[in-house]
Amino acid sequence: MLDDAALRQVTAALLATPRTLDAATTALPRTSGLYAWWAPPSVLAAFSGPVNSADPGRRLLYLGKATRLRTRVTGNDLRHSGGSTLRRTLAGLLMAAEGYRTTWTDRVVLIPDDEQRLTEWMRRHLRLTWAEHADPVPLETALISGLRPPLNLDGAAPGPARDRVQEARNTYYASAGPRPART
Repeated sequence: MLDDAALRQVTAALLATPRTLDAATTALPRTSGLYAWWAPPSVLAAFSGPVNSADPGRRLLYLGKATRLRTRVTGNDLRHSGGSTLRRTLAGLLMAAEGYRTTWTDRVVLIPDDEQRLTEWMRRHLRLTWAEHADPVPLETALISGLRPPLNLDGAAPGPARDRVQEARNTYYASAGPRPART
């Protein structure tokens, strides 16, 4: 059962003033919870997410859950496209403009130079909020349904934004070419 008080508390924390990634990565706890990625309206302008109540110059792009917030953000979202749905989505959306290139490992990943370039892009354009919570799964579902972050597919309403995100993810995966045969 979803705890309304917990949902309100987590929502308030996620709608707080977004932090720069440098400030966030040092402050993120090692506990479970939820996190939200924010950007100015000029970044990925085709996507309109909810405005941040504490910083109206930012809008919500993506919301996720983590068993360890610090590890999720610093070890996946800011480092490895193979382990981050957000990175794969951003890479697909920015592929034409930024010239990102992919390759196969056990999955499709950005080449190392482009992993670094995407991280630099994220540091320049995105901000982060988070909320600690012992069981983030039911809250994530409710928050995605209620806030409608445009880069989330799970729980997102059908429509043009969802279609663009799915197309970007397909572009990302197709960019590496066919999966190499195992030898």
